[in-house]
Amino acid sequence: MEAFLLLLTAFLFLIWTGLLGIAIAGIIFRERQRQYTSFYKKILVIVPCKGIDLTLQKNLLAIKKEEHGNVGVVAVVDKKNDESISAIREAGLDFIVSSKHYKDCSGKVAAICTAIERFREYSAYVIIDSDVECSRDHVKSLVAPLSDSKIGISTAYPYFNPTGGFWSHLKMAWGFVGNGMMESKTTRFGWGGSIAFRKELIGKKEFALLSKAISDDMALVHIAKKKGLGIAYVDKGKIRVNVKEDRKSFFEWSTRQTALSILGNRRLLYMGIMLYSAQALLLVFGISLAVATSPYYLILLLPFAINVFKAFKRARGKFKWLLPISLIINFIFLWNLAKASSMKSICWRGRIYPLKNPF
Repeated sequence: MEAFLLLLTAFLFLIWTGLLGIAIAGIIFRERQRQYTSFYKKILVIVPCKGIDLTLQKNLLAIKKEEHGNVGVVAVVDKKNDESISAIREAGLDFIVSSKHYKDCSGKVAAICTAIERFREYSAYVIIDSDVECSRDHVKSLVAPLSDSKIGISTAYPYFNPTGGFWSHLKMAWGFVGNGMMESKTTRFGWGGSIAFRKELIGKKEFALLSKAISDDMALVHIAKKKGLGIAYVDKGKIRVNVKEDRKSFFEWSTRQTALSILGNRRLLYMGIMLYSAQALLLVFGISLAVATSPYYLILLLPFAINVFKAFKRARGKFKWLLPISLIINFIFLWNLAKASSMKSICWRGRIYPLKNPF
């Protein structure tokens, strides 16, 4: 029994060393925000709309405030009688109807392609989802990195602002993983809810590729990387998505996001399984061994404590459910990965899309 405990302890401390290194590296090697010169060319903000989001009117009014000088804004609806049209009109935004020509992509990608095809006079395009609430001058901050020719796309990532109970707070905490990934060049991705790119990124060949994609951000990241261009992360925009979730809507959203992520990069599945299994294992055994044998085993919870500290810093005062969520969230991630890895299709805003990587 003592030999087994010794081997188990050695194994756990090996995992502990790796997770502690990851947690500390995330603090030490966090990329500092660069200062870019302003991007003064003509910019079009494209807002794909379908149905009614939680704070749609408020979100559209915030985007409308960005419309000035060299910045234009157009909403794109799925059909002429879409539920969002009344809110679009009340916000004073122009809108167009998505072209039926784009049949091999998602509804959102069809809306983006329709706008790009119709408004070719702009030098850069910004995509902002209708569920995103922007702070003032968000577009200005987002497009600034495009002044650097080595940058292919510029992106932001939201704070999921919980307006409901447990499941809304769980979505907030779930999103913190995205914040952490954005802070490092090696794990950074494009988030389609707020993303910008220059007109030159999308040539005829690239436009054809985009027009067949399920995920706009996955396609844009693929195009940028293929051209050897970087991804800039702008966190000054301070955007947020107001959320009110129940159990069903949370798991639909989280598994869909996971499925799209591993569709774009299959390595994320295996990396996620290893990381979240290790974190769950350390948490369970750290508590169990501390209770059953010695309180010294609480040292195993140090990586967990660092991650909880980061979460509290990002939570903007929404602490009510954060600690219990932190205890179970690794198991939620593992469930998402297991479910997503076997999915053949996703449901997105009422439509079913097969999960096929076109790249």
